[in-house]
Amino acid sequence: MTPIFPQMKTERFILRRISTSDAKDLYDYFSKDEVTKYYDLNTFTTIQQALDLIERWEARFQENDGIRWGIATRKDNKLIGSCGFHNWSKEHHKAEIGYEVSPKYWRQGVITEVLKDVIQHGFVELNLHRIEAFYDPENIASKRALEKAGFRHEGVMRECFWEKGKFVDAAVCALLRRDFMVTV
Repeated sequence: MTPIFPQMKTERFILRRISTSDAKDLYDYFSKDEVTKYYDLNTFTTIQQALDLIERWEARFQENDGIRWGIATRKDNKLIGSCGFHNWSKEHHKAEIGYEVSPKYWRQGVITEVLKDVIQHGFVELNLHRIEAFYDPENIASKRALEKAGFRHEGVMRECFWEKGKFVDAAVCALLRRDFMVTV
């Protein structure tokens, strides 16, 4: 049985399934170095890379291993970013959250707005106890968005990921269900 993809709406955005028709929009922002600077992907050079990423996100959803929502504007349903869960450990009731947004929409509160609904879905629908986020310690915008959502900084793991030909540090923060549910 094919799982039903949950769609959500915020004040300005629709959180929806990403389809191959979104490949151009996805490519448009993943082909910018400033987007992939802190991302574990190389800057896209072909539209096929966007199609491959969409396929991986869809497979993860079909296999009940995670979920990635497209962030689309309510005005015209244009994809401007994505947000979702991966590295889902059902045994430990935890998952990692990740996101990105087109530079045209930076510093406009997009992630702050969508994180509320995505996090609530994780705790209520996926029965998560803990949501983790890893980010480059230099990525201050990501750190601030996570702090606004209630995540607590837990430390920096030195040279824990191999990305783009070098070892990189990762700051880790987390949000527990009990802390989130108190604020809702």
